[in-house]
Amino acid sequence: MILETKNLSRNFGGLRAVRQLSIAVERGRITALIGPNGAGKTTIFNLLTGFLPPSEGDIRLNGTRIDGLPPDEIARRGIVRTFQIVRIFGGLSVLDNVMIGCRSPHGESLLGALAQPPTVAMERKRNETRASELLRLVGLDQHKSRMARDLGYGEQKLVEIARALATDADLLLLDEPMAGLSHDMVRKMTAVMRDLQALGKTILFVEHNMHVVMDISDRIFVLNYGQEIARGAPAEIRRNKHVIEAYLGTAAEP
Repeated sequence: MILETKNLSRNFGGLRAVRQLSIAVERGRITALIGPNGAGKTTIFNLLTGFLPPSEGDIRLNGTRIDGLPPDEIARRGIVRTFQIVRIFGGLSVLDNVMIGCRSPHGESLLGALAQPPTVAMERKRNETRASELLRLVGLDQHKSRMARDLGYGEQKLVEIARALATDADLLLLDEPMAGLSHDMVRKMTAVMRDLQALGKTILFVEHNMHVVMDISDRIFVLNYGQEIARGAPAEIRRNKHVIEAYLGTAAEP
């Protein structure tokens, strides 16, 4: 397992947003985290990435505890996320947006840049090549010179995914990747996720589009009021009466 939580809980005053959650995400799989609004999904992402500390329980990445670490350290250890509302640098080119995610051990400070200008130039060239490869992977290589703000919403989400991939993270957390997308863009995003899995990436995603969830997921965890109510393969979740009652309303279409 690449990621495990044990008895993970998060309280906000008297409200328990996440309750004793114990899940395991298998390496190389696409895992969905679903539930109605207010079920605690975004809170869980914030816990996993260090934006919130847990009130109880622990989080392990590759067997090592990461709860309590700051977000930048968790990212260095291999977890990176996207957000439901796109967060890109609109005034930068698409290529530069992706390059921001590239690790840059020599050019992080003015002193480093002055001390090792040849090294910094070589590093920038490597990062440009890497960013271009990632943009090709998500189907945006032809747009790399455009300003990011000039892309469509779905394309901006793909830029965000490419930037996340530039960190070389093992585990991608995607927060509602299909939200606000056209039907054609949903198909494209789904294809990108499948391509990433084929390359060995592990994906944990939150999503309300049940057709996508049932089609692409290897495993699904279902939450209600911050507590797990079901887990299993799509076929199992589709038939689970507790899921139907709490979230789906009716059985999902095959």
